[in-house]
Amino acid sequence: MNKTSIYILLIIFAFSKSSLAQLGGQDTYRFLNLSNSTRIASLGGSGLAIKDNDISLALFNPSLINPGMSNHLSLSFIDYFAGINYGYATYAKTYENYGSFAGSIQYINYGSFIEADETGEKLGTFSAGEFAFVVGWGRQLDSAFSIGANLKNIYSSLYTYNSYGLAVDVSGTYHNAQNDFTASLIFKNIGRQISYYRPGERETLPFEIQLSISKKLENAPLRFIVVADNLQQYDLTYEEPFASKPSTDPLTGEPIEESKVKEHLDKFFRHIVAGVEFTPTQNIALSLGYNYRKSQEMRLSTRTATVGFSWGIHINVSRFRFGYARSAFHLAGSPNHITITTNLSDFVSK
Repeated sequence: MNKTSIYILLIIFAFSKSSLAQLGGQDTYRFLNLSNSTRIASLGGSGLAIKDNDISLALFNPSLINPGMSNHLSLSFIDYFAGINYGYATYAKTYENYGSFAGSIQYINYGSFIEADETGEKLGTFSAGEFAFVVGWGRQLDSAFSIGANLKNIYSSLYTYNSYGLAVDVSGTYHNAQNDFTASLIFKNIGRQISYYRPGERETLPFEIQLSISKKLENAPLRFIVVADNLQQYDLTYEEPFASKPSTDPLTGEPIEESKVKEHLDKFFRHIVAGVEFTPTQNIALSLGYNYRKSQEMRLSTRTATVGFSWGIHINVSRFRFGYARSAFHLAGSPNHITITTNLSDFVSK
């Protein structure tokens, strides 16, 4: 094991104990986990283990950063809900003696709000937003293994409340080029707030562990992806505080007992995100994903529709790769994801 690997392991152990997982509003800077590219959004929204020089995957999985991404640029814009929008820009460069680097800027704009006092008198308007400036690094250890890390500087401004934080992502990837099989282990958002919204009130960051695998079929243009996310916490179920379930059968009067097998299967599949990518030609790719936990949390009991499903299309045109994706979070609507990627070296005369 070389010195770089030892340093990364020390980072994991140093921060993981203080980075306890909390879901659903119990931690801050949740925007860090929003899908940063159409490819990720279309395949379920979690980190992907696909080693094909796609720079848009680097922010979620820094161990994919490699020399093949050098001088690549990726821009993303997402039209979210209720006037909220967010976006990303990522650029990569390789230095022979130090490895490959990817610099990213991500932001979320919550829009403009009317400020009023307790009587309803309007005092003006204010805005709210959050930003992260990320420096990623990746290095190939040998023909199969690579490692990577992201350093995140995070700034949040919500009306008169401001906060600054630091976080790192660390990941390792195994890639078998002969079988086109890839697996990645990702530790996300290891860190803490440096300055708080309120004095003395420190909030946790959205720490997460993900295991991602992908396999491309040898004789068919299909790639299958499976991600196990939130591995740091087994039970991801949520019980509505005011929802009541009948404890007895209304017909027989017998007590209703929940199936333990069904309960554990539900908890297991809340960690699973699955997707498939179909590439009939080199210039077009279609993708479909399913996130079971999103489906369970966001659907209506009377109408499940396509909540939890996502899809996307990527087309190569000239020197650009255009991506569009939609992910069904709720019946109220689906966010639109747009990503444009290019290799800036293609614009330089040789």
